[in-house]
Amino acid sequence: MPKLGVNIDHVATLRQARREFEPDPIAAAAICEKAGADSIVCHLREDRRHINENDVRNLRRTVRTYLNLEMSLNKEIILLTAKLKPDQATIVPEKRQEITTEGGLDVKKHFRKIKEAAEFLTSKGIAVSLFIDPDQKQIDESCRAGVNMIELHTGQYAAARTKKQLGKELKIIDNMTRYATQSGLVVNAGHGLKYDNTRTVSKIKNIAELNIGHSIISRAVFVGLEKAVKEMRRLV
Repeated sequence: MPKLGVNIDHVATLRQARREFEPDPIAAAAICEKAGADSIVCHLREDRRHINENDVRNLRRTVRTYLNLEMSLNKEIILLTAKLKPDQATIVPEKRQEITTEGGLDVKKHFRKIKEAAEFLTSKGIAVSLFIDPDQKQIDESCRAGVNMIELHTGQYAAARTKKQLGKELKIIDNMTRYATQSGLVVNAGHGLKYDNTRTVSKIKNIAELNIGHSIISRAVFVGLEKAVKEMRRLV
């Protein structure tokens, strides 16, 4: 059974809509842990559109499970991550104009920067994961970069609209999970997973953790955060 990582970015998105203090992502993280989350995930973006460094600092102090910080290859963010010391840093691609992360890292294209960032963060005692598309070449490059963990981007699966396309994308994730595991990598997965499409992915052998955010926070608007996390925990 995979673990469940809950991304709390969009609690902070609601807060930033009014530039006030509520809802508090730190309080949200505590509710998620109480409801069964195995880790808390947040993304410290360069433009600070939701989570900011003070949030991460407070989360580092209060999270009792495992703190996974998503981050870009921006030098300022890398140095800040080294100071904040989350349990894990997941390196993701980032564009200022995007609404949400649009795909996986191109590890080959950014190999030198990724390898240097991974080595630096690892030297600070932080586990490093790379967010990549379920592609054999990207998995091979991740191994070359020296990391021992990846997160497979499930966006194409989540966007599939026909049974045939769903089956195709699911098979790709399954095959690439098997390939990555055989290559010695810990495999997590996430992006776009919802209450109606998560169970199938959770059945893929050797996926260690599913990281889910937007759908849980959206569900929480109607049923409350604790219940929303518990419902997803049961699906996973």
